[in-house]
Amino acid sequence: MPGTEAPRVAWGITGSGHFLPECLALVERLPAVDLFLSRAAAEVLQVYGYPVRELQARFRVFRDSAASAPPVGLFYEGRYDLVVVAPATSNSVAKMVYGISDTLVTNIYAQAGKCRIPSLVFACDASPELVTEAPGGPVPVYPRPIDLSNTEALAGLAFTEVVVDPDGLERALSTRLRQPSVSSAQPSPCDP
Repeated sequence: MPGTEAPRVAWGITGSGHFLPECLALVERLPAVDLFLSRAAAEVLQVYGYPVRELQARFRVFRDSAASAPPVGLFYEGRYDLVVVAPATSNSVAKMVYGISDTLVTNIYAQAGKCRIPSLVFACDASPELVTEAPGGPVPVYPRPIDLSNTEALAGLAFTEVVVDPDGLERALSTRLRQPSVSSAQPSPCDP
C-alpha cells in the first residue's frame, strides 16, 4: 500500500568518534537507512572497531570515492525523507555553514537542502567543555569559539535541526520519523 513504507534515511558519518557507538546503535534501530561515509569516517570507524566491510553486510554503504559524488543523484529521485549527519565534526559543520560540499557527507547535506529534505545534524562541538570517548579512553575537549559559533549558525539554516547529544538525536529522530517529511508533504524542486 502506498504511503506505508518506513521513511528512508540517508545517514552521513564524518571523521568523529564522539558518541560514535551511540550513533551506530540508533542506525541499527532504523528500518530503512543507507550510510554515507566521508573518507575520514571510513578511517575512524576502523579505529573504533567498526570495519566498513561489516557495515556493508548490514546496510547499503556509500563511500567518498569520486570527486563528483555520484550517490547524490539519489536525492533527485526522491529516495530519502531525512538526512542525518551524526556524528558531525567541527570541520564538516563549518563546511555546511559556508556551503562547501567537497566531501560525500557535506554534499548530501547540500543536496538535501536543495531538495527541501530535512536534515538532523549531531554537532560534536556544541559546548565550551566536553568529554569525548577516544579509543584510549575519555579525553577532555575544549571547542574553540569559532566551532561553537559555526554550530549555532548551522542551527539557523533552512531545513536543518541541530542536536547536541545522543538523547537529543534520538528524540529528534523519533519525532521526524513519525511525521510526514517535508519532501512528501509538499512538492520538492528535485522531484522528477
